[in-house]
Amino acid sequence: MRTSRGIALLAAGMVAAASSAQAQSVKPMTPPVAAKAASTTDPRVGLKGGLYDAASAAKGLKLLSTTPKSAKLDGDGGARGLTFANSDLAFKAPYVYQGNFSGFQIWNMANPSKPVLTSVEVCATGQGDPSVWGNLLFISSESTGDRTDCGTQGVTDRISMDRMVGVRIYDISDPAHPKKVKDVQTCRGSHTHTVVPDPKDKGVVYIYVSGSAGVRPEEELAGCKDLPAEDVNGARFRIEIIKVEIAHPENAKVVSFGRILDGLAPVTQHGQAPADIAEAKAAAAAAAAAAANPEAAAGRGGRGGRGGRGGPEAAPTGPNQCHDVTLYPEMGVGAGACGGYGVLIDIKDPLNPKRLQAVGDTNFAFWHSATFNNDASKLLFTDEWGGGTSPKCRSDDPIEWGADAVFTVKGSNMTQGAFFKMAASQTKTENCVAHNGSLIPVPGRDIMGQGWYQGGLNLVDFTDAAHPFEIAYFDRGPVDVNKLTTAGYWGAYYYNGLLYGSEIARGIDVFELTPTDWLSQNEIDAAKLVKFVQFNPQMQPKATWPAAFPVVRSYVDQLVRGSGIAAARSTEINAAIDAAEKATGAARKTALEKLAGDLAKDATTAKDGARVKLLIGAVKNLANATK
Repeated sequence: MRTSRGIALLAAGMVAAASSAQAQSVKPMTPPVAAKAASTTDPRVGLKGGLYDAASAAKGLKLLSTTPKSAKLDGDGGARGLTFANSDLAFKAPYVYQGNFSGFQIWNMANPSKPVLTSVEVCATGQGDPSVWGNLLFISSESTGDRTDCGTQGVTDRISMDRMVGVRIYDISDPAHPKKVKDVQTCRGSHTHTVVPDPKDKGVVYIYVSGSAGVRPEEELAGCKDLPAEDVNGARFRIEIIKVEIAHPENAKVVSFGRILDGLAPVTQHGQAPADIAEAKAAAAAAAAAAANPEAAAGRGGRGGRGGRGGPEAAPTGPNQCHDVTLYPEMGVGAGACGGYGVLIDIKDPLNPKRLQAVGDTNFAFWHSATFNNDASKLLFTDEWGGGTSPKCRSDDPIEWGADAVFTVKGSNMTQGAFFKMAASQTKTENCVAHNGSLIPVPGRDIMGQGWYQGGLNLVDFTDAAHPFEIAYFDRGPVDVNKLTTAGYWGAYYYNGLLYGSEIARGIDVFELTPTDWLSQNEIDAAKLVKFVQFNPQMQPKATWPAAFPVVRSYVDQLVRGSGIAAARSTEINAAIDAAEKATGAARKTALEKLAGDLAKDATTAKDGARVKLLIGAVKNLANATK
């Protein structure tokens, strides 16, 4: 199988591969009613705390391994704050690239039960989101103390040629010895970035840079001007676009800008939650002490987990930068999560992205990241209310705040569906809010793995935009039950059959999916058939499935679970599939062709005729692939 634009898809097994599990005891299920408040009885509530000995709760996920971060990126170990926080992940089998606020780590996952640290690079980033493309690794750098020579002494001068804020490029042809080949300086650094290939030139990729630092002095980097929103020469209200010649990354430079935020009005946000109001009263009571120690007081209050958001205060405007930009090149669209707005983007010309629609919602405090479903007909935005360092999953926090919002997408228009939030009540010492994730490629369903910081990680089914719900989870107790500590899952990403969790304080976790009432073994096996050579969460590749029995059986399981076809008829269909699988050659082909013909009748009478048509397509593919 292949996807276009240079993302090669590994062969996904024999086209007529036998399913590991045949007809299963899948039963009709009714999706749970949407939570109206956080649960206080969920198995995840009240877990014992601890850095490496915390209790855990799981459903539908098996922890294969948990591996601490390198001591080089955490000193003597432990949760030592944002300076040594793990961040995002990128994948190129068998390696996983893990960003850190002080550098990055490269893990060999050939044996996911025993990851091996291949190399670690100490080079301050301020966040360090990674992406890979071929033999190149891109690392975001945003803190104004980051240096070109990766020295740990920082940069204190207002103007300095030693400062490095932008995107670092490494040659990773030898993962054990990554070599920095270029620092691409940008006006506001790189909080996050997104790689997208040139649609016509396979030798070129572009990097969309979202930087949220203050605008650098023009004396330090030419062309950086802090100008009003209406002035197109300003460094705010735009995405910087870097061109990278893959064969000559040393020539990489900023070549264009995407002004997708022009004209957006300031937005109104919701107020404080009950717990925050109570905390504010407590803080007011301590104001005298803070005033007596102004230096210490000045050190608090940043957004923390997302790096510096410096820059001069100005009159209220719409957002002047996006946080994450997710690009789906095969569908020609992108989505910017841009603080006060979610933005749908046309990226058919990647050097000139155009805004199609911007949406806002007072329930959202900070539009943070976005994920399309596989056919780009739905879009899930996350709200990082509290910046990732605050506890926003408390029992009395509104369930719509700090949540996901699901939209349907038709053409250039988004229509809002429902909210979803991990609904297990967390303590005030657990930073928790919606964060990053990626699709689980189950045919016929829209499922996303997602991190919720110390709220754990989970799998969310958003096939019905009006009724998303949770189908699996894993969570640990707080790192420290007595003190708020920034930790938990930065993101949860599915790659080639496994789910990876980047744990901010603890390291990296690997999971395998296990069957439940909401996810059958056939669906898990079908998802495993989708394999990518490389994967960057902010650049979505399109999943396609080979002709295989697990794919066929997945659709039947979904028809049974959703009561989409009469029970007696599903039994007959499963029997026919069993018989076809036991046959070989021409006999199998004939059996599958007959089944496809019989199913055509069901498509007109079944409750879920649309899914029956998907099943017919999978059966025909399998018949055509049978020799």
